Amino acid sequence: MSDVADLLTFDEFLTHWGRERPDRLGMREEDRFWSYADLEDRTARVASFLKSAGLQKGDRICWIGKNSDIYFTLFYGAARLGVVMAPIGWRLAPPEWAYIVNDTRSKIVFTGPGFDSTEDALKGQLDHSPRFIGEAEARQIVARQDRIAFEPARADDAVLQLYTSGTTGNPKGVELSNRNLFALRKGTADAGLAYTQWEDDEVVLVAMPCAHIGGTGLGVMALASGLPGYILAEFTPDGLFDAIETGGVTRFFIVPAALHILLQHPRCATVDYSRLKYILYGAAPIPLELLRQCIQMFGCEFIQNYGMTETTGTIVMLPPEDHDPNGNQRMRSAGKPLPGVEIKIVDGDGNELPVGEVGEVITRSSNNMLGYWNLPDATQKTLTGDGWVHTGDAGYVDEDGYLYIHDRVKDMIISGGENVYPAEVESAIYGHPDVLEVAVIGVPDDKWGEAVKAVCVPKPGATIDPENVITWARERIAGFKVPKSIDIIEALPRNASGKILRKDLRAPYWAGRDRQVN
Repeated sequence: MSDVADLLTFDEFLTHWGRERPDRLGMREEDRFWSYADLEDRTARVASFLKSAGLQKGDRICWIGKNSDIYFTLFYGAARLGVVMAPIGWRLAPPEWAYIVNDTRSKIVFTGPGFDSTEDALKGQLDHSPRFIGEAEARQIVARQDRIAFEPARADDAVLQLYTSGTTGNPKGVELSNRNLFALRKGTADAGLAYTQWEDDEVVLVAMPCAHIGGTGLGVMALASGLPGYILAEFTPDGLFDAIETGGVTRFFIVPAALHILLQHPRCATVDYSRLKYILYGAAPIPLELLRQCIQMFGCEFIQNYGMTETTGTIVMLPPEDHDPNGNQRMRSAGKPLPGVEIKIVDGDGNELPVGEVGEVITRSSNNMLGYWNLPDATQKTLTGDGWVHTGDAGYVDEDGYLYIHDRVKDMIISGGENVYPAEVESAIYGHPDVLEVAVIGVPDDKWGEAVKAVCVPKPGATIDPENVITWARERIAGFKVPKSIDIIEALPRNASGKILRKDLRAPYWAGRDRQVN
């Protein structure tokens, strides 16, 4: 077969590694170890089962459960056939599960360990009658199904459907193809980037939820490199520490909030991190003080990943050499586009803006989604006819090509005619000695139109003095950006992928108004 960088489908990768590395560990969860020969055979049996059950290319199946070796086996096997897997967030409520099962028109709903009552929970909420298959039955199918011939999916066939978090209404199904998941590797293979360079003894940890690209995408990375994927059912400090100490994990993806949780754990300081090479993080920028603590504790290199579900994950990367524990300008950036990725900053009319000017970030690459499932209007608003995805993020590019993100376009605050980006205010407040977490929102103000409000969570044992926080911020950012008021709450609302739900924080202040701007 051609060089591995030329492979573009799950069928090609599984066939290749099954032949080239049959005895190499391909996947592990708890005490279950699967070689690449096992993976090739087991996924072929999944494809055979789906075909014999009458499913065809383009049909959908769902997974409701935590991360699992059986989930990845089902996903990879379905992908070989061109049956599309839609993993559903296990933390969602049953009505939210039902929405996605209905939206996909799934023929089969697979459920993971601990989710045996899913069918009962969905009774009366589904508009069709999918077959439900639990973990035990799925494992029997993989073990006993006879292999039959099937036509493999092509590079541009959809194989994965991830649902956006739904912070602005019903979630949208993002259709991703084989090419979306694998093609960028070719452009980065010879670029020497840490993100794509793998030593032969590496192990990648899948710790983020499989319903998000930061979970399933890490499993795909391991497969594409012919290396072991170590599966954690869910992120827990002990699970992650065990994976590093006993599983030989060399890299993982995590959100900064989870890094913060690790550092607070009493076991953190006693773990042997000598095999750990890279921590990839994303979904939020990393505060400088948190980075300092992480570098000191973990002793590895850090890579910031910027992307979204619609771009199949990472399209911009801030490499280790730009992470300075003393701080530098580039650490405020998301990094530079990966080889093969185009980035532009545009105004509201779609005109490209010059270097340094803030506008909406748009991007084009082989990573861009096929579209939103059954939502042609939403697809047209996000994905242009010539292949550019509108990210909904406000940012700018500097003269060296580094991308700086200010915030979601829709979260921008306009106070007295001045634009205020919450992330900048949050960054200024984060280092306050009494503040554990902070989110900034715009609230109605009769004088200024909108006023800046900071919602703060105190550190354990600490008491937040609102005036002290305002004074702290005033010393660090322009006066019009300084919060006019401070709310103090026990915890910030977040979605399953760890993103702060600013709309939930804003809602009480905008209740009864026709518009969410003032």
